[in-house]
Amino acid sequence: MRLPMSWLREHVELPEGVGAPEVADALVRAGLEVEGVDDLAASVTGPLVTGVVLSAEPEPQKNGKTITWCQVDVGEAEPRGIVCGAHNFGAGDAVVVALPGSVLPGGFAIARRKTYGHHSDGMICSAAELRVSEESDGIIVLPAGTAPGQDARPLLGLDDAVVDVQPTPDRGYALSVRGLAREVAAAYDLPFRDPVDHAAAGELVAAGPPGSHPVRVEDPGGCDAFVALRITGLDPARPSPEWLARRVTLAGMRSVSLAVDVTNYVMLELGQPLHAYDAARLQGPIVVRRARPGERLTTLDGTARALEPHDLLITDDSGPIGIAGVMGGADTEISATTTEVVLEAAHFDAASVSRSSRRHHVPSEASRRYERGVDPLLPLAAGLRAARLLAELGGGTLAPELTRVDTVADPAPVALPVRHPGDVAGREVPAEAVRRRLEQVGCAVSGDEVLRVVPPSWRPDLVDPADLVEEVLRLEGYDTLPSRLPAAPAGRGLTEDQRLRRRVGRLLATAGLVEAPSYPFVAESAADRLGLPADDARRHALRLANPLSDEAPLLRTTLLPGLLDALRRNSGRGAHDVALFEVGTVFRPRPGQAASAPALGALRRPTAQELAEQQAALPDQPTRLAAVLSGERWRSGWWGPGRPVAWADAVQLAREVGAAAGVVVEVVADEHAPWHPGRCAALRVEGRLVGHTGELHPGVARAWGVPERTAALELDLALLGRGGLVQGPHVSTYPVATQDVALVVPEGVPAAEVEAALREGAGALLESLRLFDVYTGAPVPEGSRSLAYGLRFRAPDRTLTSEEVGAARDAAVEEAARRTGAVLRGA
Repeated sequence: MRLPMSWLREHVELPEGVGAPEVADALVRAGLEVEGVDDLAASVTGPLVTGVVLSAEPEPQKNGKTITWCQVDVGEAEPRGIVCGAHNFGAGDAVVVALPGSVLPGGFAIARRKTYGHHSDGMICSAAELRVSEESDGIIVLPAGTAPGQDARPLLGLDDAVVDVQPTPDRGYALSVRGLAREVAAAYDLPFRDPVDHAAAGELVAAGPPGSHPVRVEDPGGCDAFVALRITGLDPARPSPEWLARRVTLAGMRSVSLAVDVTNYVMLELGQPLHAYDAARLQGPIVVRRARPGERLTTLDGTARALEPHDLLITDDSGPIGIAGVMGGADTEISATTTEVVLEAAHFDAASVSRSSRRHHVPSEASRRYERGVDPLLPLAAGLRAARLLAELGGGTLAPELTRVDTVADPAPVALPVRHPGDVAGREVPAEAVRRRLEQVGCAVSGDEVLRVVPPSWRPDLVDPADLVEEVLRLEGYDTLPSRLPAAPAGRGLTEDQRLRRRVGRLLATAGLVEAPSYPFVAESAADRLGLPADDARRHALRLANPLSDEAPLLRTTLLPGLLDALRRNSGRGAHDVALFEVGTVFRPRPGQAASAPALGALRRPTAQELAEQQAALPDQPTRLAAVLSGERWRSGWWGPGRPVAWADAVQLAREVGAAAGVVVEVVADEHAPWHPGRCAALRVEGRLVGHTGELHPGVARAWGVPERTAALELDLALLGRGGLVQGPHVSTYPVATQDVALVVPEGVPAAEVEAALREGAGALLESLRLFDVYTGAPVPEGSRSLAYGLRFRAPDRTLTSEEVGAARDAAVEEAARRTGAVLRGA
């Protein structure tokens, strides 16, 4: 909303020395957003005068452009020759001329120069070039009879300044001079001259005969106020007066015609959108209703639009003639021959206007105001104001009768303890200040200790005490509030799950992995590319009713798709050694679960049954950890060759994650998509399955476009345990005793079973155990393999004797032999 200072001063008598910058600062302190200040008086320097075109000769050029060679009288002894590229004027028109030596906005200096074979001695200006309007259909044509040689600044409003305000969506009243003037008056504690007199308008209607153009409102929820007025005998040739066109232009809109300019002027002044119909084109009564199936409307922009049942329409016997609060129809618009006008001033439902505006992609000045909230009591006063202006300026007559539909409900009062604003602010706010500030906003205030506050009709956002407190404090000044930080209550620290996630994240980052969170949405083809069997539970994914992208409409059941996408992007950009991980939620529908949750409204609290039904429709959402690795695990360089990623790296990461959770992860050979059947391991903790790890299937790697031999890991963090405090190992001061054993076992015996047997047999003296060699071939019998383990023994309170170490070693070997059939190699 562009606010000209000259217009503002009609409603607020500002103190001497208060200009546009000071008003902008006051509005910012009051909580409104100001885009900037345009000082029009300083935007153009040098001679800017009026001129009269004596001749305008079009001259085609070789480049296909046609210029106009003009002789212009600028009040000097001789006319000036000026080259102009516009064509919306002719001989006899009064124009604005920037003479050599002037500087236009943007630092554009005007000088005498040769162009298109002529010496152009100045420039004929457009509204856009002078920045008096954001829109321009060509150069400015001044009213007929304008004498040449005058200073053009006062005629264009260039002696004014404009404050550009961008109100927040909850302050629709600020999209008007009336609303902003009230804010400025409150900011400076000055009287506000309201241009609206509701009482006088009501008396006029009560005294006049009822009924003008018939109106019927079939949807009172969408339209609770409608006023129709008729103006007859208009002179269609009358232009907008210069003062009206200048104000509309300074406020950021284009001057079009008298009828359009009057409706725009009143909208800018009061905030009430209006619409003018050619009365001769209306057929039957005006009806406000919802759209019917198959209805269409060609709007003022020439676009034929298919209407939907939710659209609120203005109609007559011919069908739709406008989308309520958005845009009128082309069939009933004002034309150059219109002599009789029916003027509409109405109040439409904000949500309905907003939906229609977005559905049809038609943002308009009217919809911008309606969707932010327009004063429902304003249509009568605004309609009368516009009708009188149009009749006066257009030489017409305002019909004494009008049609009015009004079902507007009174605003609900709000109870506000008078001490509440001070309690929220942290400082004393006197009761007199609370009353004064609320009355400046427009509220009706009564009561003593507990105020009964009736919000004004133009503030639909004031519905509870917190809203009223905000109004009091912003007008008192947020800069007057103390800046004391509240005392933070003592917390209980991180939860066990949070501690586990942080430990795991630090562990993987230390191991060289990078966290790469991804969206929880996946494509329908993800399950096929992962090679999941038809009966795999991971294929049963929830479908979003309104996905961000039609290409990814499902909620993920595994973390691998997002990581594989990230790996593919990195590999495609030349990052070949990549190690990524993600800790996130997956969504696993339960068997027989409802496909969708019931939609709960916002007008009442859901019942216990409705909440239970919604909870039952939610899927299980376990927190999982996944990682992918490709390229070199150990980098090659001058120090020697590197080592590529292997499935064993993913297995080791799983063991380390288990250690961070304080549990031992058992690794057992398995077959599970999307892993390679011969290089896949199931991860178990105390016998329960927690995840899988290994090398991806070659077909899966090709389907995702990731490098071959990519290793991957995925496990359920919740199944590892609650992640409580992990007991650190006891560090003994006594020396360690090491023993190596090589056991020959059948090839089908997992190394994990042998390790478990050795641990159990060795007893409490075993500090650690490590598999350091796997061998097949002579002299190991065919069908068997040799597993070599390093055993470390240590006691916490003494140095172990060789006998103790030997006994523990022998016990470990015996237990392995008993449980797995292992034979000591070389025995």
